[in-house]
Amino acid sequence: MAAGIEQYQELIEQLKPVVKEPAFNQILSQVAANVPRPKRFLLKMELKRQAKPCQRIIDLRGSVDGECLPYEFDGITHYLDDIAQEVFERQVRCFGAYTLGVYEAVCNTENNFRVMHSKQLAEGEMLSGEADTQQSLPLESRYVAPLIDFAGVHQRREERMNFVVPVELFTELKESVHATSIDISVSGLKVKAHKRYMFKPGEKITVHFRGLELDYGLSRGEGVHYLVTDIDHSREEQRLALKRLFDQEQKAFDQFLERFIQGNKRRYKVNMDNTIDAIVAKGYEQYYIPNITSVPVYIAQHGDELEPQYLLFNDCNREIFRYWQDEDNHLRLGYLFGRQRLQQLLAREANQREMVLFAFSHVTQGRCYFYSASMEELDANPELKGAFLAYGSRKISWRVFKLQLSEMHPEQCHLPLSLPDSVSEMVRRQNQPPPPRLMSRLKNLRHIALITDISSEWATQAYQKRKLQKQLLTKLQLFCHPRNRAPASILPFRFKYQELRRETRFLLRTPVQLVHQDLNLSGVSEDFSASGLRIELQHQFPLDAGVQLEISLPKLQKLTQKHQLSGIYYDVVHVSADRNIVHLMLGDSSREQHAKAFFQELIKNNRRSLKPVHEQQEMAGIGEALRNIYAANILNLAAFIRKDGIQLLPDSLARVPVEHSLAPLLTYRSDEQHRNLYVLYAARMESRNFIEHSLKGMRTHNVPSAFELFVAFNPKQANIQQAIQVKLAMQFSNDALRREFISQAMGKGRFFALKLFITKTGRPDISLLHSELTYVNGYAVHKAKMLEEQLWNVAATVDLLDITTEVMYRYGFNSHHIEANSSGHEV
Repeated sequence: MAAGIEQYQELIEQLKPVVKEPAFNQILSQVAANVPRPKRFLLKMELKRQAKPCQRIIDLRGSVDGECLPYEFDGITHYLDDIAQEVFERQVRCFGAYTLGVYEAVCNTENNFRVMHSKQLAEGEMLSGEADTQQSLPLESRYVAPLIDFAGVHQRREERMNFVVPVELFTELKESVHATSIDISVSGLKVKAHKRYMFKPGEKITVHFRGLELDYGLSRGEGVHYLVTDIDHSREEQRLALKRLFDQEQKAFDQFLERFIQGNKRRYKVNMDNTIDAIVAKGYEQYYIPNITSVPVYIAQHGDELEPQYLLFNDCNREIFRYWQDEDNHLRLGYLFGRQRLQQLLAREANQREMVLFAFSHVTQGRCYFYSASMEELDANPELKGAFLAYGSRKISWRVFKLQLSEMHPEQCHLPLSLPDSVSEMVRRQNQPPPPRLMSRLKNLRHIALITDISSEWATQAYQKRKLQKQLLTKLQLFCHPRNRAPASILPFRFKYQELRRETRFLLRTPVQLVHQDLNLSGVSEDFSASGLRIELQHQFPLDAGVQLEISLPKLQKLTQKHQLSGIYYDVVHVSADRNIVHLMLGDSSREQHAKAFFQELIKNNRRSLKPVHEQQEMAGIGEALRNIYAANILNLAAFIRKDGIQLLPDSLARVPVEHSLAPLLTYRSDEQHRNLYVLYAARMESRNFIEHSLKGMRTHNVPSAFELFVAFNPKQANIQQAIQVKLAMQFSNDALRREFISQAMGKGRFFALKLFITKTGRPDISLLHSELTYVNGYAVHKAKMLEEQLWNVAATVDLLDITTEVMYRYGFNSHHIEANSSGHEV
């Protein structure tokens, strides 16, 4: 890299995708407007150099901390590890080919021994191990991340054009205010005015377009009526969002404005802020929701009765799904949603509708009995509390769940594009509301109950230390869910992210034998991938999702002697409503890997003849509808980590509908539109910060890794390192030290306990964003490519839960201590 431009590395990364665009010079001038002209020239030369074609072979064997395998591209075989492959593909996508910049990026990955050595040398000179680019920022500011809203972007009815022209506003009191337009559409307007003028949302104002009157000969007649819908005071001036009232007929003005926008939108540029926000929100949401370990359960209301009706499951939350299946594989999750529990939650404030539930199961005479109790139910039975916790925690089936409840609206199932219907026929079709048949299935839904398994080995060990009073065990029947009263039947649906499947599926009809205990079934495969099968059965499938089957493929076995295709274990992930179609996922044992290798070879050798398929859902749109509802009402905090060179930095945090219990911790040294994620980085593990250590060695599509963080928070401290002190539960050698940490934290401020589920992200699914990205690309190709690059730079998601109440309960603190801690008062 040319000397003197090292500090512009982030800018170089932004410009890589557009270096070969015809308008590159213009884009460089816009994006690097604040860079001195000589440096801008060096940036241009550096980007041109990196874009030169390259034919060098990359062999990282022995140079990186990872296993290197052959990787072929354009006839050249390289030897790359997983991280290098990811960097190679990302950089090739930026440059459009294998270039010198690709070569250099791959040879400087974070796990390269040379890079790691240089980093270790540099860490001795850097505060808290952070890189030089962060040193200019105070520690309080390095971890501040903006909020994004999964459901806060709305469809525009029409295109809005950036246009600056003088306007004159008249208030209801006939006061004249001179302002300037920012953008304009037929039915809306945004203007900026001096802060000294007083406006309020809901106020009616009249606008005269003085600049249009002067430049275009527009009639100086009566003004246009608008309603103030929003006011932004975050800048030096105030910005007013205005909605056209249409309370008077002004056909001439409407026709002029339509022609003016259509004729000048290429010149003045369409305002795409709404669309850009939508792309970011949807892109980040698709990283988060398919990987959550919690189970959303949708609760319908019929009169005064609440009844769980649907749930969503994915590859990461199936363990909860399986846990609540009895010996006949019937789903019994409905036991958790007793009338009394739901009413108790609904009686609380919206941001306090949660409870901790303890559960275990007991099998006798081949029949499975489920037990569960909330903290409140145990406290109401003090005699049985110790016996329940001591006995239950000694069973392998012991689990601790967090149950959260939120309100929802069926209308949230519809998430149209941010684009107006007038953009294209395809956009109009995508914006169509759900059909009446689907809405009829959703119309009674009123609440989402989120179930999260917050069990941990530390919690189990703590509960096991309670004395077991065997004479009380028979009385635990009070917490047993009676088998003669089956709970409400909950219909499961799989998260619908079809295009994010790890593998393409192909049509294949071949006989399949299925075995489960004494059950033998025959069927025919409909389609397959390297890790999955969809099978059509001759008879109805009597089991539910979550069960494991032994599969044999007799006809395919005749094609190979190298691979064993009988006695293969597959997990049932979905059963159709008519129970004749079963979706299966391959297990992880060595025999299953043989089957996977066979299917991979089958795909590779028959790529031209195999036809890919696209799944049709048994009720069109219901999975997507339920996912949209959940996205609008997420209860856990979703944090995103981005990769910036070799660093892993806070990127953003998804906004939740109600004030979160972790708000005091996350709003420390931040503002309304940002949150401080220092707590995720504060703990140290093997000389690394917590995020770096936890992501090291993690692979894409792994089941999320779970951690418990203990946090001592003293907001009175000015230094963030003293205000927020963090240790992992595993870093304490015994429970006495954990209890001591909690007591000291309460004595100086507040104690928080966080449960984290961390997932390394894969590739973004750009196809889901195709319409909106195409629209942005049509007006600003560099913005579209930078958006795409922003999505590719997301390295991990972190699902955060507040488990403070359960942790304090586990270590013997009473309700008085818990309440005092939550309010920030001294005990």
